[in-house]
Amino acid sequence: MTTENIYFIGAGGIGMAALERYFLSKGCNVAGYDRTPSALTDALAKEGVAITFGGEADEIPASHRDPSTTTVVYTPAVPAELPIFEWFRANGFNPVKRAAVLGAVTRTSRGLCFAGTHGKTTTSSMAAHLLHSSSHGCNAFLGGVLRNYGTNFLLDPESDLSVIEADEYDRSFHHLTPEVAVVTSTDPDHLDIYGTEEAYLESFAHFTGLIRPGGHLLIHEGLKLKPRVQPGVTVSTYSAASGTFHAERIRRGEGTIVFDFAGPEGVLVKDVELGVPVDINIDNAVAALGAVTLAGCLDPESAREAMRTFKGAKRRFEAHLREPLPGGHVIIDDYAHHPDELRASISSVKALYPGRRLTVAFQPHLYSRTRDFAPQFAEALSLADDVVLLPIYPAREEPIEGVSSSLIFDAIAGCEKTMTTKDNLTETIKNRNFEVLLTAGAGDIADCLPELTETIRAK
Repeated sequence: MTTENIYFIGAGGIGMAALERYFLSKGCNVAGYDRTPSALTDALAKEGVAITFGGEADEIPASHRDPSTTTVVYTPAVPAELPIFEWFRANGFNPVKRAAVLGAVTRTSRGLCFAGTHGKTTTSSMAAHLLHSSSHGCNAFLGGVLRNYGTNFLLDPESDLSVIEADEYDRSFHHLTPEVAVVTSTDPDHLDIYGTEEAYLESFAHFTGLIRPGGHLLIHEGLKLKPRVQPGVTVSTYSAASGTFHAERIRRGEGTIVFDFAGPEGVLVKDVELGVPVDINIDNAVAALGAVTLAGCLDPESAREAMRTFKGAKRRFEAHLREPLPGGHVIIDDYAHHPDELRASISSVKALYPGRRLTVAFQPHLYSRTRDFAPQFAEALSLADDVVLLPIYPAREEPIEGVSSSLIFDAIAGCEKTMTTKDNLTETIKNRNFEVLLTAGAGDIADCLPELTETIRAK
């Protein structure tokens, strides 16, 4: 793979951005295309990535038109008929998936790879912060912007460790060669790609078979997955309550969670305080600490401080407004876009603010996911006191006949509910009787938060 010039098709994706920053740090000439401008594409442009948005072949810079000096990287979310994509394929280029480039990174470093339907962004981000805060350091390619650093990419030229969020979409994680692999969850998703739960689980089993001999697999207890590992690979389990790695003496206070991190030899780190104190992060922290331990890089003192200072990734249970209750308002945003994620997010908010009226504004992500999981989404949303539902965010998909947010809306029971558009969300929420608001979804609902937060603050 030549690295003199790199062209990214789908340059505005969060995973692509990490690679763009990586190649910029290596002195490469980086350019690319994305469908729409965003805060991320603006930031990348300021850092040196030449990004265009039309999708036509004449936008490709002259410097990136020679296949002998240019590598083209694409994300599977980009349609094959995109004119830029077609031009590269017709002119002697061999475009490679983003995952293949990440795979090359894991073959030349000690890769800690975090996979799972949900939880992989937070656990990989925690592990990256743990290592970055220690003497070991790391390079990190993450699926969310770390609030501690304002980026989803960490660079340490002196470190041989790479932390990678391993994406199962389109079997992308099959390109990786981990030294330590973590599987957080295997609840069926991306059935537009896999078709069945069995095929989805098989894909994860294949991923576990890619761990290099002498490496480690850390898997959440209770998963249906039957791992398939090479000889010499150790298999460990984890959860908040039990497993090879687990939490002991969990203590919950006013807005705090503290526990002891334990492994096969007993307590390894005492008094771990979570910087983002929600129950699901006990599991996530145990996974991150366990992975760092298996890599031989756990330093109890720096680990304790790192967990205390970990601010989380943007759009992962991120607080935008915290006025004193009762009387004030709380606004929390979360990337939850799978029914189990949504249920966990709603349950976490209810546990943090017991007895408070909770409104959930949810934007479904993908027509196929809505079709496959509408009843489960409705069941999760029914845990709220009030639901505001937006139209489906299509992302890479074309509409599917008969599939809309109404499939979810009609099945929501036991709470107030309304449907609105993204443009009318602020006005709709302003007139709701809420104390705590959770906005959720993997689309562009977060674009509403600045205006929404200011409007509620001014009430």
